[in-house]
Amino acid sequence: MFDAPIPRAALVLGLAGLLPFVWGLVTLWSPTAALQTVALVGPRFIGPYVGLFYGAVILSFMSGVLWGFATKAEGQVAVTGYALSVLPALWAFFMTGGGSTAAAVALIAGFVGLLGLDWLFWQQGLAPRWWMKLRIILTSGVVICLLPLAL
Repeated sequence: MFDAPIPRAALVLGLAGLLPFVWGLVTLWSPTAALQTVALVGPRFIGPYVGLFYGAVILSFMSGVLWGFATKAEGQVAVTGYALSVLPALWAFFMTGGGSTAAAVALIAGFVGLLGLDWLFWQQGLAPRWWMKLRIILTSGVVICLLPLAL
């Protein structure tokens, strides 16, 4: 089931994509890191702000990835794939405006839901064989980083 190895570039870039989420936690828990970040690049790149904004961006990005998978299908499977592929972006757009705690909860739900969509596309043979292995790793990292913002 998960026997295909994740290509090194996909794994490294995927893990690098977790860095803004991790940095949000670092600056949430380290006043020194937060102050230095504010001085260097501004307040938008600390604490919950970076994690929540980046989370919405990544959900939108993943809509594009799923759309790309849908292009491999035909007929009703393609139509369904296109329709499902826009859900993560719409979720991020409509569900992240209710304050930081509510946004974090919505993003966690969005990423867990995205994992379900990933599985669906993967089951249909539209995603690479290694896809779910990578998505489980990355989704776990995102949820772990967003969880403190949701509490």
